[in-house]
Amino acid sequence: MTIDLIPRVGLRSRSEDRNRIAKDGWPGWIDAQLALPVEDSADVRDAIGSAKLLIEYAAGEGHGAVKEERSLSLLRKSVPDLWHLVDWEKKMGWDERVRPADELAAATHLRTALTDAQLREAVTDFWRDHFSVNRDAVEDVAVALPTYDQNVLRQHALGNFREMLEAVATSTAMLAYLNNASSKASPANENYARELFELHTLGANAYFNDKYDRWRDVPGADVGTPEGYIDEDVYEAARAFTGWTYQSGQWIAEGEVLQKTGQFQYLDKWHDPYQKRFLASEVPPYQPPMSDGRKVLDIAAFHSATAMHIATRLCIRFVSDAPSDGLVRSTAQVFRDHQKSPDQMAKVIRHILLSEEFANAPSRLQRPHFLFASLQRVSATVLPPSRDHDWMLEGMGHKLYRWPSPAGHPLKSGYWQSPGLLVRRWRMINEFWQKIMAANVNREWPTLMAFVEEWAGPLNASDKHQARAVTILRDQFGAEERGVSFKPDDRWVAAQALSFLTATHNFQAV
Repeated sequence: MTIDLIPRVGLRSRSEDRNRIAKDGWPGWIDAQLALPVEDSADVRDAIGSAKLLIEYAAGEGHGAVKEERSLSLLRKSVPDLWHLVDWEKKMGWDERVRPADELAAATHLRTALTDAQLREAVTDFWRDHFSVNRDAVEDVAVALPTYDQNVLRQHALGNFREMLEAVATSTAMLAYLNNASSKASPANENYARELFELHTLGANAYFNDKYDRWRDVPGADVGTPEGYIDEDVYEAARAFTGWTYQSGQWIAEGEVLQKTGQFQYLDKWHDPYQKRFLASEVPPYQPPMSDGRKVLDIAAFHSATAMHIATRLCIRFVSDAPSDGLVRSTAQVFRDHQKSPDQMAKVIRHILLSEEFANAPSRLQRPHFLFASLQRVSATVLPPSRDHDWMLEGMGHKLYRWPSPAGHPLKSGYWQSPGLLVRRWRMINEFWQKIMAANVNREWPTLMAFVEEWAGPLNASDKHQARAVTILRDQFGAEERGVSFKPDDRWVAAQALSFLTATHNFQAV
């Protein structure tokens, strides 16, 4: 297999990747990626540790104006250490309250541009959409995001799905976003339970409420293995999760108030203790703490529809918009065969990436987040953190932790190809190369072709595209044979030539 398979995982290959494949083959590269630790490498830690991010806001009630460059000092702090940011009795600018989310975004851009563990980075990004939360929905989500991204999604990305499911269910970010933090008996809030079934596990295709209105009528229910779920299952599962909350100063009873830490808390006084039935499974009353909710997670995680749902989504994300039924089913089988394995998802991902269908998949546009990182990787230039990067990516359709619904970004490639998003993609590319060329002013190249050839390899440019880039430059600078240096006012011309090479199918498509 060829090194061109690497960009299909997410990022453009580097020399160390090519060397690994030349030595150990494609399976060797995958195994090396899967063996990398969860922890960042030293160069990534150093880049994040030395980075600065501007914070700026006007004076307001009870606080002054702020404009300063700060380090990313909140990333490794626990939710309790950050919880004072959501205390509305403490006066501060809004940007102070959501600063943890801004720092996470900055660190994510740096990590993606620098990481050797690009497979974990790509799979973590998949889970960001699968278990999507919106930082703008409530400030509690923004404060809890670094812990959610690093300790929940990244930690479990290549691990066991059932373990990740509970880590998500007990995370402050998800409890806040889907309102389970306020769910108590009579009546339970059903938001989390519904998305658990529809998005996180069984999937919308297993929702049978349009066909059946009684649980026992669902095929397979009579033997305890229903093929899908109906609203009754959602209502009963919601009851199972009552009392799963986090400490935010809630009043419980006379003289009993929770602390303000943001940490997970099971409140027995909020839990509905009576018997329940979900997915044809009976749960007796008065079970041990959290037992009802964990029973729901067990049944949902190990359901055959969940295996198909996760397999389908992974195959769409990493193979094609229309993966074959055979690949989806074989992937689902691997998922089920290893449902108790600590490296379950690593085995699933390896199965997909070693499939013939992955090797022969049709090309698709890189997602904007990975395109931006790939540009930095091939240019060997990592841009300093800026909130402008988030706005730029949002213009191209990528809303990091800002997708407005729990469904996350669309999986299929058509979403990224609308004319408006493509125009913004071109603008981003051109602005990027102008910054790079600004750092290369007054550097000499013997010919225009020498300049183009320097970038042709990293940008995967064909001979035809190289010739066209030379023509773009010649129109401005004259004969190709003449040596050239780009003065400050000329960098936009050089950027235009490199933008052309970057915008071609050879680089954009993976």
